Amino acid sequence: MSAILKQPALHFRPMQAADLEEIIAIERRSYPYPWTRLIFSDCLRVGYCCWVCERQGVIEGYGVTSIAAGESHLLNLCVRPESLQQGIGRKLLLHLISLARRQNAEMMFLEVRPTNHAARALYESMGFNELGSRREYYPAAHGREDALILARVL
Repeated sequence: MSAILKQPALHFRPMQAADLEEIIAIERRSYPYPWTRLIFSDCLRVGYCCWVCERQGVIEGYGVTSIAAGESHLLNLCVRPESLQQGIGRKLLLHLISLARRQNAEMMFLEVRPTNHAARALYESMGFNELGSRREYYPAAHGREDALILARVL
């Protein structure tokens, strides 16, 4: 019987400006229309809930939410491409949900591309339901792509 190799533990911590170089590199490898350094800097500046998930000092994923008036809005959730399918996105989302609950949010909302099947499967498996859509929300190769609006009770 072969021994199962155990991965070092994941660690969650608040995002810092010093993380942005690594985050931007992950973002660019993950999306055809990535967030810019300025967007992340603005999220940090205004005090959004910005967290990284790391393993042995390497950022494996990150998430950004805004929380106000009893609602949380997931703005960005990303896992480094070489670390996909390891449950990191699920753990990061659970962490962000927990933080939103601690700040008395009762609902979490998000937008997702209809073509992002992996993200949709994750969100649906975690109790998010489709509420509607936003027309021409995302940039796309040929114009713009609609977004699905998902939400779940916290």
